[in-house]
Order: sequence, then structure tokens, then C-alpha cells
Amino acid sequence: MRSWALGSWAKLALLLSLGAPAGWAEDLGALQRLLEQGRCERCQLDDADLVHGQLRGARLKGATLRRANLSRAVLEGADLRGSDLRQAVLLGADLSGADLRGARLEGTDLREADLSGAKLDSNALSLSHWKGAKGVNPSASSYADLHNAGVEQALQGRHPEAEQRFSEAIAKQPTAAISWMARGIARTEQAKTQLAAQDFAYAAKLYRSSGEIQLADQLEHSSQQLLEGPKKTTGNGWGSSLLGGAAGMLQQLAPYALKLIGKGMF
Repeated sequence: MRSWALGSWAKLALLLSLGAPAGWAEDLGALQRLLEQGRCERCQLDDADLVHGQLRGARLKGATLRRANLSRAVLEGADLRGSDLRQAVLLGADLSGADLRGARLEGTDLREADLSGAKLDSNALSLSHWKGAKGVNPSASSYADLHNAGVEQALQGRHPEAEQRFSEAIAKQPTAAISWMARGIARTEQAKTQLAAQDFAYAAKLYRSSGEIQLADQLEHSSQQLLEGPKKTTGNGWGSSLLGGAAGMLQQLAPYALKLIGKGMF
């Protein structure tokens, strides 16, 4: 579909009245149906310009919206089951309560979107971009997505958010030692010394069982130091320094997670 700004109904009406080429008329007819009736199931809406579109509760089951621009659109409660949203832009869109089961989301831009209460298939967001999205259901993301999102949050100094993402990653892959270690780092930055010590100790156990003896010894030593260290810490890096500059180590944790998954280690 050609790109049309939908802020003016007059433009749409004029194009239809003048008699656009067959392909354009079909595309514009689909847009008109969507805007007038709030539904356009199985419509061809590729490349549509629906920026700030008011599509609350729209029925778009099976619609094709590849590369469509839906930035800041309101799609609250919309039915998007089985829709094709590949490479579509939904930056900052309101998708709260939307039904996205069966939707194709490869390369879809969902950054800063509101996904609170949205219905998504398991791992549906694995190939999309959802940095800063709200209400992301962990079941819709893969282990690597969650772990890497935690690393990104940690590198930005957002340690509570990082801790949450690592916890979600651990829930998916309880034997992923790298996420236990990463969560321990995030917790030391919040002065959660007891919890961090437990994470390091468990990560050490997992690494030891896989033959990573040197790293296991280091983590056990760090765990013990946390338990024996200052009763009050400021959370300003004292804990992570136990791992010999673990804050810098975080930069390597994301690619390590992906590499290990590729080897089938998780």
C-alpha cells in the first residue's frame, strides 16, 4: 500500500472521487472501511500510514500490515489475531489488551509500546524490537531476550529493572548460571548483599557442575566476602568489584548468553 497520512478525511475522499488507479482505489477502500467501521479483517494494508490512528477495539484479524506505520496509534483491545505485522512500526503504540495471538512480529518495532494485558504467543517477541515496552509478558519473550534486556538495563544503571529481567530469564532457564551471576551483580549494586551472595553461590554450583572450576571458585569467594563484608553498603559498586570489575563484565554477558544457547548449553 502507498503511504497516506490519514489526518485528513478530505484527502481520502478526494482521491476516491477522482478515481485513483485500481490498486490505489482498493487500498484506499480498505482504509476507508477500517476508519469508518473499525474493522477490516484480512485486508491488504501493507505500508499504510496510520500514525496516531484511533483504532481502539479495531477488528483486524488476518490483516496484512507489513511495513505499516502505526506509531503512537491507539489499538487498545484490538483484534489482531493472525495479522502480518512484519517490519511494521508500532513505536509507542497502545496495544493494551490487544489480541496478537498468531500474529507475525518478525522485525516489528514495538519500542515503548504498551503491551499491558496483550495476548501473545509464547516467544512471540523473540524477533521483534521491544526496548522500553511496558507490560511485556515474560512468556512472550525467549530466555535470551530477557537475559539480554537485563544486561542492557544494568549497563544503563537501572539495576532494579535489570534484576527483574534476570529473574524472568532464570524462571525460563533455571540452570543458566550466567543469569544467576548477572542477577547477583545487579543485586550488589542495590546493596542486597544477602540475596547477591545467594545468587553467586548458586551460580558457582552450576558452573562447578559444568566444569568451570576457576569461575566457580571466584564466585564462591565473592559470595563469602559479601556475607563477611560491611554490614552497610551504599550499593555503589562495592559488591560488583568483588568479581574484579564485574560491571565491565556485564558487557560480555549478553553475547555469551546467545553463544551458549546456540551450543545447546541451556
